[in-house]
Amino acid sequence: MRKIVVLGAGYAGLAAAVSLAARTKRRDDVRITVVNAAERFTERLRLHQTAAGEDLADLRIPELLTGTGAEFVCGWVTGVDAAARNVRVDDERVLEYDTLVYALGSVSDTSAVPGVDDHAYTLDSAHNAETLARRLDGLGDATVAVCGSGLTGVEAAAEIAEQHPALRVVLIGREEPGAVMGPRAKAYMHASLERLGVQVRSGVEIIKVLPDGVELAGGESVAADAVLWTSGVRVSPLAAAAGLQVDERGRIVTDSALRSVSHPEVYAIGDAAAVQQTYGLIHGTCQSSMPTAVHAAVSVVREMSGKQPKPFRFGYIHVPVSLGRNDAVIQFTHPDDSPKRLCLTGRRAVWYKETVSSAPWPAFRRLIKHPAAGSFAWRRGGRYTR
Repeated sequence: MRKIVVLGAGYAGLAAAVSLAARTKRRDDVRITVVNAAERFTERLRLHQTAAGEDLADLRIPELLTGTGAEFVCGWVTGVDAAARNVRVDDERVLEYDTLVYALGSVSDTSAVPGVDDHAYTLDSAHNAETLARRLDGLGDATVAVCGSGLTGVEAAAEIAEQHPALRVVLIGREEPGAVMGPRAKAYMHASLERLGVQVRSGVEIIKVLPDGVELAGGESVAADAVLWTSGVRVSPLAAAAGLQVDERGRIVTDSALRSVSHPEVYAIGDAAAVQQTYGLIHGTCQSSMPTAVHAAVSVVREMSGKQPKPFRFGYIHVPVSLGRNDAVIQFTHPDDSPKRLCLTGRRAVWYKETVSSAPWPAFRRLIKHPAAGSFAWRRGGRYTR
C-alpha cells in the first residue's frame, strides 16, 4: 500500500489532494489522507470581506472529498518525523507516509514587532476575520489602523472603509500602496483609496503595537481603536524541526520537481515551499499555489509508474486587487511578475476579480472529474523560465 499524506487543505493542499485522488482512483494500492485543522475551507482571497462583516459561503472539505477515496482527518499537525516518515496529529494520532505533500501554508508574522500578538487582529483564518468583524461592528466614531501597505492591506482597508463609512481607516506601511504595479494601475488605486476616505501613511516603520494605536520609528504614534496586522508572513517551524532543508524564512527548499532537496519523498507546495524559477523565487499566492499542487500530484503519479518527474515551470499572469465591492484594479504582468502596460479598472475589473476569487472551489470539482485538465491550467512562462 502506497501511503500518501497531504498536510493542509488550503488552495494548494486541496488541489493536490483531489488531483491525486482522481489520478489514482483505479488503483487499490494507494491510500490518500488529508489533514487540516478545520472542516471548513478557508477562502483566504476573501478574508478581508469577512473582516468587513460580509457572510461567505460555507464550503466543507469532507463534502468535497466524498466519493474521491481520500480520507479526511480534522486536527492540528503537531510534528513531522522525517526519518520515521510519519506525522503526529493533535499529539494523539500518528500517520505513516511513503510520500508526504507538505502544504501547511503561512500566517501573519506577528513576532517581528512587539505588541502585535497582544493587541492586533490578523486575517489568518475565518475565525480571526470574524473576530475583527465583531469588533468593527461595536465601534462608533473610531479609527482603524491597517498595518501593512501590501495588497492584502489595501484590500482590507478599502473593504472596511466601504462597509463602515463612519470609521476612519488609516493604511500604514513602508511602501506606497501598489508599489508592484505600473503607473496607471497605481494611480487608480490611490484615487480609489482617497475616494473611500482611506488615509495613507507610507514610508514609515512601525516599531510597536499598543493597546490604543501603533508607535512609529522617530517617536510618532498613530492612535487607533482597532489594529489589523497584514505586514509580513511566516511559515510553520515544523519543517525545520523535522530536519528538512529550509531557507531563511523556514520554507522547504525544493528541487525543480518540487521535492525537498534533503528528503525527496516530501513534496513542498504553496506558501510552504521555496520554489526557484529562472527569474527568482515564486511568492505564495493562490495564482502560483494551485499550479505547484497539480504539478506535485502529477509528479507523484509519475514516480509510482517508474517515471521521472518533470521540472516545474510557472509564469505569472496578473495582480488582481479589490477596492471594496464596487471597484477593483487588475494589473496584468509578464511571467516574471513585472507589470505590463495593460490594466483593467472599474466594473470590468470587479467582474474579473470576482471571477478569480470564486474560481478555486469549482476548479477543485473539475479536477476530480477531469484531472488531466489541471495540467494545462497555468502559464509556463516561456523564455522567462527556460
